[in-house]
Amino acid sequence: MNITIKGRNIEITGALKDYVEKRFSKLEKYFYNEMQGTVTLIVEKDDHRAEATIPLGRYILRAEESSDDMYASIDAICDKIERQVRKYKTRMNRKGKQAKAEPIFTPAPEEEAAEPELHDKISRTKTFTVKPMDAEEAIMQMELVDHDFYVFLNVDTDHIGVVYRRKDGTYGLIDPQR
Repeated sequence: MNITIKGRNIEITGALKDYVEKRFSKLEKYFYNEMQGTVTLIVEKDDHRAEATIPLGRYILRAEESSDDMYASIDAICDKIERQVRKYKTRMNRKGKQAKAEPIFTPAPEEEAAEPELHDKISRTKTFTVKPMDAEEAIMQMELVDHDFYVFLNVDTDHIGVVYRRKDGTYGLIDPQR
């Protein structure tokens, strides 16, 4: 597994690097090809946060955890990513698609800081590539990144759509008409 380890306000020691690589090497059993990913370790005051992003074909696996101990945060994100991989593979098998998951590497969505002059209430702006997919695939991607909504290009209507999780546990679809 090819992991890029970055640090913010922390020096990446050999012990931390070895620990991250050891924990994420568990995920190799799920894939036939070499996997790539990024793990960012962040220290802010007494908060030790770990973030992981792994592009996986059309989907992006992402996890973020924080605790008082960096090693505990690394353990938590590794466990989250492993659950997401199992969920992804189970869904793909249910759909009758090929059982092996071959990563086709795509760039992760890029984040940008918002311009402070824009508006006082906008604290952050994200830009990302909208991928064509159906609503069911968008729901799967939304669950994999653990968000409450997901913006996608609907292949059925060629419009931008939004799927979201409702309070009752069901899903909603916003499909604008021109």
